[in-house]
Amino acid sequence: MAAGAPRIFVSHLAGVPVFDPVGDQVGRVRDLVAMLRVGRRPPRLLGMVVEVLSRRRVFVPMTRITGVESGQVITTGVVNMRRFEQRPTERLVLGELLDRRVRLVGPDGREAEEVTVLDVSIRQLPARREWEIDKVFVRRGKGGALRRKGETLTVEWSAVSGFSLEEHGQGAENLVATFERLRPADLANVLHHLSPKRRAEVAAALDDDRLADVLEELPEDDQIEILGKLKEERAADVLEAMDPDDAADLLSELPEADKERLLTLMQPEEAADVRRLMAYEDRTAGGLMTTEPIVLRPDATVADALARVRQQDLSPALAAQVYVCRPPDETPTGKYLGTVHFQRLLRDPPFTLVGALVDSDLPPLAPGTPLPAVTSYFAAYNLVAAAVVDESGSLLGAVTVDDVLDHLLPDDWRETEFHEEGVAGG
Repeated sequence: MAAGAPRIFVSHLAGVPVFDPVGDQVGRVRDLVAMLRVGRRPPRLLGMVVEVLSRRRVFVPMTRITGVESGQVITTGVVNMRRFEQRPTERLVLGELLDRRVRLVGPDGREAEEVTVLDVSIRQLPARREWEIDKVFVRRGKGGALRRKGETLTVEWSAVSGFSLEEHGQGAENLVATFERLRPADLANVLHHLSPKRRAEVAAALDDDRLADVLEELPEDDQIEILGKLKEERAADVLEAMDPDDAADLLSELPEADKERLLTLMQPEEAADVRRLMAYEDRTAGGLMTTEPIVLRPDATVADALARVRQQDLSPALAAQVYVCRPPDETPTGKYLGTVHFQRLLRDPPFTLVGALVDSDLPPLAPGTPLPAVTSYFAAYNLVAAAVVDESGSLLGAVTVDDVLDHLLPDDWRETEFHEEGVAGG
């Protein structure tokens, strides 16, 4: 899916098999899910509707798609098996965008003749993991016999009218599209100031990953309110999309019965990470850490490490270094060998093994290390992230500087930030 790859028309994806990384078939593509935007900006492609072998239709986000090739789609192998439910801001590309009547738009911005949409093409944005619809394949004519004989042409998305959202309107769909480019913290600010009813409408319209990012930036009361208004299965999906440490913090504030019910609904491997974090005291290295650092074996190369660091969904702090361990590669790992910092990766040839670059001089944190000691450790060694290792020498996770700051600031710091005046650019 590299930049510059050939344009893909969605009709060619209908019914193609979907495989996991080892070549086992997961299912078949039945549709694609897009989010329309205000004005004539191309829609963002959110994911695919895949009919798995049990004939259940599930949603696979584009972030879980690693290859779109001739006659097949490759996934990461992690597929949520809950039945797909379309949300208010979502459009089914094959089911709703094709075969509809739209109008061409002239250079002067005026609508011209009516045409029929036969197909649309998708492309991956350069150097990003996002996809969008960019071209529309249309046929001139009014339908029937004329429709089959009319001239066909491919035009830019912006050259047609009849798809995109209206500029004005109070629906959650319009609000979500309007604020699409806001950072999660800024969108959280917007949500915080909405009425509870409006806040619930917008939360329901956001996709799981976006809502998870926003929840992580909201005050605790808002988090609990929004999660409580979601259907339980949707709430579990959103918790899975959150960083495990943030999901653990949120769940720890819920009544025991609600917490257990949501954990039971989550995917077992996701719930296991969250349960493990909840076993540690809140203001300790174990309670602060994330269980999803970049873990590599010593025989991985610098090129392998840089490919992992480039992942768009990684925070800068987690991308600052990789953790070298004996198998298994997921926390808790085998023996922890040390870290390799991002700057070191940039200085060595791509074929160099990371095992030869390990910094093993700095002692890792124990999971029971209290917050004041963690803070001193970060300050003394000028760190943005640090390994957390148990008594057996296995890597449990990593603490990042943003998690430390989050716990050092007053409990109401998010409230203070939302009401702060005079912030540059605010």
